[in-house]
Amino acid sequence: MVQALILFAITYILMLAFQGYRPIIAMGSALVFVASGMLPVEEFLGYVDFNVLLMIAGTMGTVALTIQSKMPNLMADLLLDRVPNVKWAIVMLALFAGIVSAFIDNVATVLMIAPIALAIAEKLEISPVNMVIAIAVSSNLQGAATLVGDTTAIILGGYAGMDFLDFFAYEGRPGIFFAVELGALLSAVILLWLFRNESSPVEPTVHTEVTDYVPTILLFGTVLALIVASLIPGTPAMINGIICITIMLIGAVYNALRTKSFVGFLEPIKEIDFETLFLLFGLFIVVGGITKMGVVDAIAALFSRIGGGSLFIIYTLIVWMSVLFSAFIDNIPYVATMLPVTQGIAAAMGIDPTILYFGLLSGATLGGNLTPIGASANITGIGILRKEGWEVRNVDFLRIGIPFTLVAVIPAYIYFWIFYR
Repeated sequence: MVQALILFAITYILMLAFQGYRPIIAMGSALVFVASGMLPVEEFLGYVDFNVLLMIAGTMGTVALTIQSKMPNLMADLLLDRVPNVKWAIVMLALFAGIVSAFIDNVATVLMIAPIALAIAEKLEISPVNMVIAIAVSSNLQGAATLVGDTTAIILGGYAGMDFLDFFAYEGRPGIFFAVELGALLSAVILLWLFRNESSPVEPTVHTEVTDYVPTILLFGTVLALIVASLIPGTPAMINGIICITIMLIGAVYNALRTKSFVGFLEPIKEIDFETLFLLFGLFIVVGGITKMGVVDAIAALFSRIGGGSLFIIYTLIVWMSVLFSAFIDNIPYVATMLPVTQGIAAAMGIDPTILYFGLLSGATLGGNLTPIGASANITGIGILRKEGWEVRNVDFLRIGIPFTLVAVIPAYIYFWIFYR
């Protein structure tokens, strides 16, 4: 067990130190686990959740076509027609980013909506920094609302065997969706207070022209198909992944016919983040290796000892430790590693692991909003601003990120304890 723990620790240290090489490091570590015999060759593929990988790949490809169609931009334009001033423009753009991010990757959401904020700021001759930060943190928040909202949500869904509707109602109780929306509602109040002095009027914008509605239909078709599949008993274990990848391929074929070029078929496929897929593939095997060697059970036992057998203490520890860790490290490897740990803790205590799963996901997803480097969406937003010549100081981000995180995490923390303890 010691050698597995050492290898796991080295893997994490290297991923933190060389973030641009995380997929290579994860795959290399996975290879060492298998080659050394710590994880038998005949078993390692059994630890890889191909359903999750297919879901992520398929959703990314379909989202790429939707972005290309400019439908999200038109929706944002229509939204801005209905706000009186900059304060409400910031809040409504942030809320809109959250809605989009419940179905589209957080980074893609920021890439779509941040340019709108830049255009508004340029017209009004004001700084776009606050608007872009608000968009980024709001997109992070809503990523946990649905099964397809974020990679971490997809990972949890695959690990816990949850379908699309389980995020809305699970085991006869309100699901994680409503905890996220409660946080979104309270965070909107915080944004209104933070930007209370931004009273410059907003003029109606020229509407973006959308000439192709098929990608939007495909995206909604993906969500609808996932819902239908969740209602049909006895579906294959990989049904969600099959749905997502099939609809993406339909979109690719349509794009090839529309553009009359094979390049059109490749466009959505090229937008798939293969680095994230390879990272997850390697991490699944690494986590399988430490599970096989007893490391996960040992960590779970340590948590149980620290908590003294108290579910409240362990739940609290998982939520707020996840918030703290995710403020500085990527939440994808963190969640992939901690899910087996939370399951082990629940098994040792003889309880349902749901409250620990939801606490882990909410803490890890929302904790990224604490710092500028805590989430890819934050880094993307800041990068867009810097490219346009706007410097983002840490104090600029923390002024929004800290209160936003607290008003989102605390209600979710209480919500899960009330409904799932």
